[in-house]
Amino acid sequence: MTSVAAMDRINLILAHAWMVRQFLKHADEVQNDEEMLDVHRAIFDYSRALEPSLQRRDAAEYVRRANNKLHRLKKAAEFFHQNFLRVSDHTNFQMAAISLTFVVRQIEEVLAAVSEPEA
Repeated sequence: MTSVAAMDRINLILAHAWMVRQFLKHADEVQNDEEMLDVHRAIFDYSRALEPSLQRRDAAEYVRRANNKLHRLKKAAEFFHQNFLRVSDHTNFQMAAISLTFVVRQIEEVLAAVSEPEA
């Protein structure tokens, strides 16, 4: 996969993460839980870190940033998946946890498939 294809694919995947972010940002159940609030902040930070290179269509930088910043998003997804039940067992939380875990896995797969050497 080229860096350009990876950038475009990750951007599509992040649209799903953004919906999880919106759900968590507005969920009453997490408003007093700083650790849970950090999950939607991690999604925001990851997306915003990639945005300038996406706007410039600088695929090499985008892929590099996507790779370098992924650890925080992955940590947040793992935390959320392991801890959402302490907030709610509602299907919305279950699906959000599954979705965010899937997003991270998809990004990892895309980054592993990039075949162009970094510039």
